[in-house]
Amino acid sequence: MVYRPYRRPGLNPIWVLIGVNLVVFIATRISPAIIIDRFGFTPVDIRSEWWTVFTYMFVHYDIWHVIFNMITLYFFGTFVIGLVGETVFLTTYFVGGIIGGLMYFVLSYIPAGYFMLSQFSVVIGASGAIYALGGLLVVMRPNTRVITFPLPVPMPLWVAILIGFILISFYSNVAWQAHLGGILYGAAVGYYYRRREYRRY
Repeated sequence: MVYRPYRRPGLNPIWVLIGVNLVVFIATRISPAIIIDRFGFTPVDIRSEWWTVFTYMFVHYDIWHVIFNMITLYFFGTFVIGLVGETVFLTTYFVGGIIGGLMYFVLSYIPAGYFMLSQFSVVIGASGAIYALGGLLVVMRPNTRVITFPLPVPMPLWVAILIGFILISFYSNVAWQAHLGGILYGAAVGYYYRRREYRRY
């Protein structure tokens, strides 16, 4: 199948998202307690601070967190826009991020020590939204060859994302639950558009 270009003239939504994330990151470094407390997502506060299930994905604490996420957003986002367009890119990103936060919320109420403690943890970062883009790509283009850090060897996209998900999940203070929610939602979106591709042949 030959794809028509989906980038419309005007502002590139990827650069807009990167710009907003960087502005919020600078604000966070200036007043970390205020930004994180006001816009980070904490499961026990979801009723009184419901908006944080959306705003948390714009907040990053350290430079490496924001740099890694923004680089991944750029490459995943560019690929997704080329496949399904800007509207699907934006909805997958934002809805995936929200579902990632809700997945963290739901799993925090599993009656086990590890999960129950996460009710009081603050979740920040765009990783859940970015993993939604990754989930879409894994379903639509699983065998695309990519090179990733820290393994500079070509591998299928689905392998790279799976390895990244597993490795990152072993780090302490990583909200893997949000990653899981994002990637599952993205995979569902990818499945829908993959079926539409087949029907066009």
